[in-house]
Amino acid sequence: CVALGAVAAGTAAGEGGRLSPERSAVWGPGLRAEAALPARYFYVQAVDAEGQRFTSSPGENAFQVKITAPDEQFTRVGVQVLDRKDGSFLVRYRMYASYKNLKIEVKTGDKHVAKSPYILKGPVYHESCDCPQEESSVWLEEMNCPQIIPQIQRDLANFPIVDPDKIAKEIPQRFGQRQSLCHYTIKDNEVYIKTYGEHVGFRIFMDAILLSLTRKVKMPDVEFFVNLGDWPLEKKKSPQNLHPIFSWCGSSESKDIVMPTYDLTDSVLETMGRVSLDMMSVQANTGPSWEDKNTTAFWRGRDSRKERLELVKLSRKYPEIIDAAFTNFFFFKHDESLYGPIVKHISFFDFFKYKFQINIDGTVAAYRLPYLLAGNSVVLKQDSIYYEHFYNELQPWKHYIPFKSDLSDLLEKLQWAKEHDEEAKNIAKSGQEFARNNLMGDHIFCYYFKLFQEYASLQVSEPKIRDGMEKVQQPEDDLFPCTCHRKKAKDEL
Repeated sequence: CVALGAVAAGTAAGEGGRLSPERSAVWGPGLRAEAALPARYFYVQAVDAEGQRFTSSPGENAFQVKITAPDEQFTRVGVQVLDRKDGSFLVRYRMYASYKNLKIEVKTGDKHVAKSPYILKGPVYHESCDCPQEESSVWLEEMNCPQIIPQIQRDLANFPIVDPDKIAKEIPQRFGQRQSLCHYTIKDNEVYIKTYGEHVGFRIFMDAILLSLTRKVKMPDVEFFVNLGDWPLEKKKSPQNLHPIFSWCGSSESKDIVMPTYDLTDSVLETMGRVSLDMMSVQANTGPSWEDKNTTAFWRGRDSRKERLELVKLSRKYPEIIDAAFTNFFFFKHDESLYGPIVKHISFFDFFKYKFQINIDGTVAAYRLPYLLAGNSVVLKQDSIYYEHFYNELQPWKHYIPFKSDLSDLLEKLQWAKEHDEEAKNIAKSGQEFARNNLMGDHIFCYYFKLFQEYASLQVSEPKIRDGMEKVQQPEDDLFPCTCHRKKAKDEL
């Protein structure tokens, strides 16, 4: 049941050294039974006999990974070995059933690598298993979550106290007509919801992450409102009392409490499922090496902002510098003489054939930034009032090259990048490191949990299941139900 990742063939490393099974390294959260994620993952680093790390691929099939449950006849686990082309590999696996123990073998040829085989002493639970860790402190440690997340501190500083009874009345009065608001209560680790407005389809992403969290850890009792629309709701200069609203995007003009975007959240939950673009798949599809990339700057997207129209006009004026085109028109009138024809979508992975990626706001922040950073092209990012949950940790000129929001210095910044190839390459590398170390599945789960935990501690009255709330049920279509070792069967009590 092992599928080795089919990615473009890597060439043999130019190190001259031979791959050493003993010296190569294997590490990561996927080697810990307790670190339950929709898709678990770990890393393998190729090292030669002299102890030198490989810096280019030793070949995409250099390592073989086999995952089995020693006590079972069948092991229902999908495995992929992703070649990151820099001498390291990302191994990801998705379990479709839970097991007492799991055995992970990492080999090169017929030799075990590092301390392989790795035995995960279970139970090892798959994503659908409802078996929450009762102690949040234990779960935070098992997941290796940071003690403090600065963005959460910044967002919650506006709300020294939260009164659930008060906001339950006031927020629907102020924002209930907004078409896309959800009122959630988590009580005894069960999720309840009341929706406001017609456009609440996006609640599926919020429901899914909350249900996934409650399957893994006992959540604090908490009551909160989620804005499902694009734009943050609570204005900074609001004449009324400030109300805590959770949103997927923040802005310098608002005081919404920011969560990871629905796009990133969904990709974490559905990795190796129905989505093909996620933080792991990108790492194995970063296109040609830096030196072999096309030096035209690249952008594709829809017409969701005026500056995007300007970018495409700029591209038509300087086609040798910028390749920017619209994949569809929705917001503005399409004038082919100004913007050229609408072009076909191309695979996101093909973006990385280009050295320079332009990131420009859509209706709000452009939610593809995490994936662009994870590639090995350099990102030129428009100055913006909008931000995702991690933007404040990014540094201009370290993780990306900034340009003015009106695009007035974009050509100049591209010129700089072309003339400073080594610096641009290092910025691309730092951006990639940032994405690898801060935007993977475990980081997203940590962020959500810490956010609700800190927010819950500000509540001055008991969260309640309010009139009109319905219970959000855990999915029942699991083919392989699990037995939770934390829940005693009734007759044993």
